[in-house]
Amino acid sequence: MHRILSPEGWPRPKGYANGIAARGTLVLTAGVVGWNEDEEFVAKDLCGQFEQVLSNTLAILAEAGAGPEHIVRMTWYITDRDEYRDKLPAIGEIWRRKLGKVFPCIACVQVVALVEDEAKIEIETTAVVPED
Repeated sequence: MHRILSPEGWPRPKGYANGIAARGTLVLTAGVVGWNEDEEFVAKDLCGQFEQVLSNTLAILAEAGAGPEHIVRMTWYITDRDEYRDKLPAIGEIWRRKLGKVFPCIACVQVVALVEDEAKIEIETTAVVPED
């Protein structure tokens, strides 16, 4: 469906792709935070918010007929790099449970703050649904 771009001689990335080539309908999300449909942060921790971000993202993608297998790129904005690193095993488990074996291009950036005061993570997603 998509072609993973991995230059010869480069080490294989763990949990993401260096590049992806895709053709089809482009589906983009805004920055998605970990609140529920009532714009309330039920989870106060990074992992709980991450799980909600993925649920919210999948709901948005579904509106265009896209699923996790169509995700080609994500940009993660986090407020605490150390917390992120400490929680990587749990983040990986949540990822596998919600998205399966999907490994898009990912950039992760620590920011001073997000617009929503309670937010610990915000993710923008790009997906490509193949043409029929």
